[in-house]
Parts: sequence; structure tokens; C-alpha cells
Amino acid sequence: MWSAESTRKESDLAGAKGGEHMSGDPSELEWAIQTLVKNYDKYAGKGCCCRRRRGISKKDFRKMLSHELNHMLTDTKNKHAADKLICDLDENRDGQISFDEYWNLIGGIASPISCLIRQQEESVKFTK
Repeated sequence: MWSAESTRKESDLAGAKGGEHMSGDPSELEWAIQTLVKNYDKYAGKGCCCRRRRGISKKDFRKMLSHELNHMLTDTKNKHAADKLICDLDENRDGQISFDEYWNLIGGIASPISCLIRQQEESVKFTK
């Protein structure tokens, strides 16, 4: 299992109370980040000789869209729409979706959702 502890020093994980080590279950945010990283790894190809991550191929990206984002994005089964999204995300034009490019997709999906949530919260405030 991926762990934030593998990327940070133990001292960085000390709690605010006198340097106590934080333990227990991951927070919702930590769990969400782990899920996003695992999802990327699930669809990203692995290089056979150097074990270097290559990125998500067009074929695997289309598969990810239809399996993982079919409730949040429209036309996830439309090859042309998926290919256009790949072209828009693929900043370095290497035909693969890198983790940073994938992260741009996640941000592009999350931003309008956060706006909708804020609008709903505001409308609830005004109706009370």
C-alpha cells in the first residue's frame, strides 16, 4: 500500500502535541489522494526494461474514462470525444497522459463540482 510515510521523514508526520507521531486511519483527504494515485497507476503502462512509468496510453485513457468517470463526464464511450480530451491534456504531445496531465484532468473535474457545492450551500443559507 502506498503511504505518505514513504515520501516524508517521520519528523514531518509529528503531531502538533509535543511531537507525537500521528497514527491511525488516513483522513478522508489522504484516502482520496491515495485513491487518485492508485487509479493513475492502474491505467499507466510500465516500462518493461527500466520499470519507468510511461503514462496512460490513449487506449487505456479511454478505458479509464468509461470505467472510472462515466458518472461525472459525458460521452466517456465516445472515442472522438476521448481523443479530443487526450489532445487537450497531453501538454508535451507525447501521446501519453503523464501524472501531472492526469492531475490537470482531476482539477478540471473538481473545480466545477466545488462551485456547485458552494452554490447549493448558499441557496440553503438563503432559504433558512
